Amino acid sequence: MTDKTNHDAANDAEGQAPSKPSGLADLVQPSRRRLLMMGAATASTIVSVKPAMAQAQVSILNCDIPVPGPHVGGRFFDTEGNLVPADTPGAIAPPNRIYKGEQIKNALNGSWLDGAPDDTAKRAYLKYIDKLQPGQSGFTCYVSIVSGRR
Repeated sequence: MTDKTNHDAANDAEGQAPSKPSGLADLVQPSRRRLLMMGAATASTIVSVKPAMAQAQVSILNCDIPVPGPHVGGRFFDTEGNLVPADTPGAIAPPNRIYKGEQIKNALNGSWLDGAPDDTAKRAYLKYIDKLQPGQSGFTCYVSIVSGRR
């Protein structure tokens, strides 16, 4: 037997694990230098991601949601946010304005919505916005706001 084989056999006999090749040992137990390098890489990643997240949040708050959208053309809202003819009993006049994402976010959290004459109108406007579909003006903005609330 070689000296290496004798050494491993002696370690096994004493209940100790055989020695590992140095390359594998480096992967299992990284050196202090490797740990510091990994920490530095992680820190730089965090530093670069935070500004991007902040910029995305600002973008969400500045996006536009027209109420009603340009596809509506003179229609009013019912209390459920559906579009109805202007002469429908109880119809709510549209605000005919573009809301910023921040205004809608605040209204969803209980704040007043500019342009809404009363709480019933506010709820109707928010229900209309909630029913926006892909391709309609303001849909992407609203989805960003709602997904940011979770």
